[in-house]
Amino acid sequence: MLWLLVGLLIARSNESMNDQDFLYGTLTGVAGLACYAVVIVSSGRTPRLLQTVTAILGCGAIISFLFLATNVVLGQLLSDATTSLVATLILLWSIPVEGHIVARAIDKHWYVGIVLAIGVFIFQVYLYAFLNPNPIT
Repeated sequence: MLWLLVGLLIARSNESMNDQDFLYGTLTGVAGLACYAVVIVSSGRTPRLLQTVTAILGCGAIISFLFLATNVVLGQLLSDATTSLVATLILLWSIPVEGHIVARAIDKHWYVGIVLAIGVFIFQVYLYAFLNPNPIT
């Protein structure tokens, strides 16, 4: 629930975003969770599915909140380019976080989780581009 709330706050706080962007972001997030679910179930770790998904959602909510705070607070203090760079780095941090969570869930080395998270991230970027052919500029 917090994950959705933070996503909605991000969409509302950014003048160039609308409800459709929130919907596309939510759909790509759910698609990413579905990818992780397939990995967990196919590795025979189904009992860990719920705790893994909730850990990813919880960490995603925290990272998204940091992104929102960066845009609001640093946006008042620093240039747009610097604020955008810091915000992007915060969002990219979700890749190793999700990778670590998934690697622990399937009992693999951390680099396996990172590779999986990079693959899911790339899939999400392409899915978002497919859903929204006119991205924010």
